[in-house]
Amino acid sequence: MNLLKALAAVSSMTFISRILGFLRDVIIARIFGAGMVTDAFFVAFRIPNLLRRLFAEGAFSQAFVPILAEYKNTRTPEETRDLVDHITTLLSISLFLVTLIGILAAPLIIYASAPGFSANPEKFNLTVELLQITFPYIFFISLVALAGSILNTHGKFNVPAITPALLNLSFIGCAFWLVPLVDPPILALAWAVFIGGVLQLAFQIPFLLRLKLLPRFRFRNPDTGAWRVIKLMGPAIFGVSVGQISLLINTIFASLLVTGSVSWLYYADRLMEFPAGLLGVALGTILLPSLARHYNSNSTEEYSRLLDWGLRMTMLLTLPAALALALLATPLITTLFHHGAFTDHDVWMTREALIAYSVGLLGLILVKVLAPGFYARQNIKTPVKIAVITLIATQLMNLAFIIPLKHAGLALAIGLGACLNAGLLYYKLRSHKIYQPQPGWLIFLIKILIALTIMGVVLWFATGSDASWLAGSAIARAGRLSWIVILGAFSYFAALWLLGFRITDFTKQQAI
Repeated sequence: MNLLKALAAVSSMTFISRILGFLRDVIIARIFGAGMVTDAFFVAFRIPNLLRRLFAEGAFSQAFVPILAEYKNTRTPEETRDLVDHITTLLSISLFLVTLIGILAAPLIIYASAPGFSANPEKFNLTVELLQITFPYIFFISLVALAGSILNTHGKFNVPAITPALLNLSFIGCAFWLVPLVDPPILALAWAVFIGGVLQLAFQIPFLLRLKLLPRFRFRNPDTGAWRVIKLMGPAIFGVSVGQISLLINTIFASLLVTGSVSWLYYADRLMEFPAGLLGVALGTILLPSLARHYNSNSTEEYSRLLDWGLRMTMLLTLPAALALALLATPLITTLFHHGAFTDHDVWMTREALIAYSVGLLGLILVKVLAPGFYARQNIKTPVKIAVITLIATQLMNLAFIIPLKHAGLALAIGLGACLNAGLLYYKLRSHKIYQPQPGWLIFLIKILIALTIMGVVLWFATGSDASWLAGSAIARAGRLSWIVILGAFSYFAALWLLGFRITDFTKQQAI
């Protein structure tokens, strides 16, 4: 399978999950709106979700996949199986302890992560209860990430890509059937997180059985490969997940702003995560094991070409997505969320955050492509240093933007920080001679800018006034938005085709 087909397969599975995710958010917005209970849930859910990205999909995957790929390519199947068994045992014990501590220390965690909630005892206590229910999610989802890393390393990209859809299905099911049965109703969403974690883990087990790599618990001393993964994980937490740490700090800042700020940022982040998941996560998923294979075989030229392919795909697909998010912010928010308890004011506040996020979308996705260039080589130090610089810069921007721009300033700081992160990663890849750009980049970028200009003009005139999107039925808004999106996409890709772009230009690189 070539990389373009692999990217299309992963993106299509991710697309299904994201569509279900939007449906879940539409239902949550309709039932609960943006207020005290949603602020409480989003804070409670963000903490285990942050840990998921830090330890599971972040540090663990980036540390484990290169070493697993090394074992797969240079060691015997028995040695590979031993590595999987030992890592699973160590990870499971650590996760159990972290989960137990998280449940017991929930009040302290909420006080530290959302100090503004302490002024309202009802809000604070509700958030603590929600966190205690959702915290075990980190246990299940980290084991899901372990299973996904094994499957991705063996070229089974589709299964891990579709797995997150089960969490969204759990949300939808609990919103319809559990909400009337629990008091307060928001507890149904917390139980949806717990149930979703169990479903995702159970779903991947049959596929591991087919590969004969279902982990077995072993308590004897782990081999050197397992210890290498553990040593890489610590610093990789910063290197991979600086954006998530910034989001958690943003939650602290947002908890000090007016009620609804946390929710507005959440809904805007969900819209921004749609292209970030389709492109960034998908590209990172297929690039990391492929880069590790080239590194283990000393194919330095192919390694550089693979990074170049990833960067071109990022520019080609992310720039129009960022422009569309900014120009279609109001149509997207009104179509998806402007129902029930979600008011006109919520639309305008979420719109401000989404436009701010769109500024940094390119940087957020570039990090997903550039960071694997280091992690595939088991180089943790360089991206960690860059991540620390980025984290400090992001918080300085938070302090500068929060007073004049309120919650939108927090979103802007995240985006600009991601751009700084990506710029420094690119500089280091070039200075270390890991990546050498292929010919034709200037013409490539000029053609993309021309196509973006054409698309931007088309969207501007087709969208109309923002106020016009507040009226009408949900079906009418959805129909109107659909044809505008199709028109914008057609104008962009038609312009690229007229400028000489062909799909065969991106099908040369091979996946693992």
